[in-house]
Amino acid sequence: MTDRSPRLFHEARNVPEADAGGRVLVIGNFDGVHRGHQTVLARAAGRAQALSARGTRPELAVLTFEPHPAAVLGASAPARLTRLSRKVELLGRHGVELVVAQRFDPRFAALGPEQFVDEVLVHSLGARVVTIGWDFRFGARRAGDIPMLQALARDRGFEVEVQEVVADDKGPMSSTRVREALARGDLDEARLVLGRPHAIEGVVVSGDKRGRTIGFPTANVSDVEEALPAYGVYAVVCDAAEGCTRAGAGCSTELTALARGVANVGLRPTVSGGGGHPSIEVHLFDLPEDRRDLYGDTLRVHFVARLREERRFPGLDALKAQIAEDAAHARELAGRVSQPASGCWY
Repeated sequence: MTDRSPRLFHEARNVPEADAGGRVLVIGNFDGVHRGHQTVLARAAGRAQALSARGTRPELAVLTFEPHPAAVLGASAPARLTRLSRKVELLGRHGVELVVAQRFDPRFAALGPEQFVDEVLVHSLGARVVTIGWDFRFGARRAGDIPMLQALARDRGFEVEVQEVVADDKGPMSSTRVREALARGDLDEARLVLGRPHAIEGVVVSGDKRGRTIGFPTANVSDVEEALPAYGVYAVVCDAAEGCTRAGAGCSTELTALARGVANVGLRPTVSGGGGHPSIEVHLFDLPEDRRDLYGDTLRVHFVARLREERRFPGLDALKAQIAEDAAHARELAGRVSQPASGCWY
């Protein structure tokens, strides 16, 4: 596993011409970059290495789509597990050198199968090998299938490799399986498929400051794109944007380990009546002195363990007592996660 930062492009037509070795291109959504994805990437990396032994080394590249095609084609797009920046980061850790997050719009959706192959795979991306999943479809109205791609590839001089489903005894390693696990609060299952804890990312904003009045100040995390776990209380570890103290003040996008903590995800029924939009509130333990004010910071929250479901308490005293108990439990569980020597937690 490497930790390099891939080059990122949003239009295939803007990608520089491939070197003489061409590219081993893996096509997929890669939401979550879970263990199934990781297996496919490892196989593609191995293929690139084998080809390099016979000549010029091809570049390992991924073609994915932003936004999710379903959102453009009128269907309901699934809740995402990783925002684009996190996806690119994770792909880089698995050897990917180039990511094309193709802007999926009506123009792109209208490309016919042969157009897609000629304009995108051959002309823009210089594919030498194209790796796809067993259910791959392409082109306007999903008219292209695997036999068609294989026939077009033979005529144009690239290879097609079809990857079978990566599964364990519970079923396929899939993004859907992770989402279903999160929806029921099963962090162990989500972690099994992802190969790491599920995380969300957002900006710390001002809240009602009620937490500090009962001895548990919280960071309120907003602008979250990722799927939330089931409402409840969680042990967490958090990263923050390094050197960032205010939004818009030249903040780095690099994240560094910050602190362990306890988080509430839900509707806060005791203090807000249980209505409105879900909130994410994180009480962090042992914050460094220079990081006590997190307003405007980018915070990444990794869910380590679920402590309990969200519930209504008869009053603030009962809520305060329960939070103290939750915090002690979370400190114990999150404390088992080793502090990284450098960089972010996962």
